Amino acid sequence: MKLSQGLAVLGVVLVGAMLFGAYSAASAPLPEGFPEPTGDGKIEVKQYPAYRSATVQVKGDLRSASSRGFSPLFRHISDNDISMTAPVEAQYPAATLQADVLTQGDTAVSFLYRSLDIVPKEVEQDVDVEDTPPMTVVSFGVRGGYDYDIYTKGIEQLQGWLAAHPEYSVVGSPRRFFYDGPFIPDVLKRSDIQIPIQRK
Repeated sequence: MKLSQGLAVLGVVLVGAMLFGAYSAASAPLPEGFPEPTGDGKIEVKQYPAYRSATVQVKGDLRSASSRGFSPLFRHISDNDISMTAPVEAQYPAATLQADVLTQGDTAVSFLYRSLDIVPKEVEQDVDVEDTPPMTVVSFGVRGGYDYDIYTKGIEQLQGWLAAHPEYSVVGSPRRFFYDGPFIPDVLKRSDIQIPIQRK
């Protein structure tokens, strides 16, 4: 192997190691008891424990709701000295289960606390702190960017799974979990698209 080829291979390995290091360092811990993200392109039924979150309601364009909800939630955890966790949750209107072109509505965007024991010192007027009870979901795992059209395609995948599993019924609004921050390259970003379900 020529020296130039060896250096090129070494460069690729070093860049990969740097990307993996940035990916690992920028990924915040999950809330207590949360399952790991669903594998890319996989569909699975998952159980979630109860959790506490800070939530803002974002009205209007569903395609930018998660980013518009980020700033007030980041202020909330910063002012209360609460550690960042992953994922960030976006709960979309139930109507997105039927209308794949729906782009307007109300989205609940939430930062999840690490545990149910965390109580903020102060809560801003536009932030609600709420506890979510345990739930079962069907989850579609995605690796790639956080574009809204990826969400709608994921919902189509889950609708196909539900059609093939009539023993389950939908019991809540769909949501998306965003696991990685803005400094992670799109190709490495992880998200889960989920629908709450229960056995009939």
